[in-house]
Amino acid sequence: PRHADMLLVTGPVTRNMAVPLLKTYEATPAPKLVVAVGDCARTCGVFQGSYAVAGSVDQIIPVDVFVDGCPPEPTDILRGILAAIGRR
Repeated sequence: PRHADMLLVTGPVTRNMAVPLLKTYEATPAPKLVVAVGDCARTCGVFQGSYAVAGSVDQIIPVDVFVDGCPPEPTDILRGILAAIGRR
């Protein structure tokens, strides 16, 4: 992640991935962007309340753009990435 400009996170954050996600975010150089892809990334979807889920992406790291859908269309993912870039 030291050469990344953007993190593209899909799905809910599981308990075993919360710390690695946070460390990846911290290792990414500024300015950094985060795009959370899919309904599960925003609300945890059908996994909400599971013992294995730590929460939505924005509960672990700051999110710049959410891409809705279950699963989102590829064009929607591209629109989310372009929206994030436009925010800079």
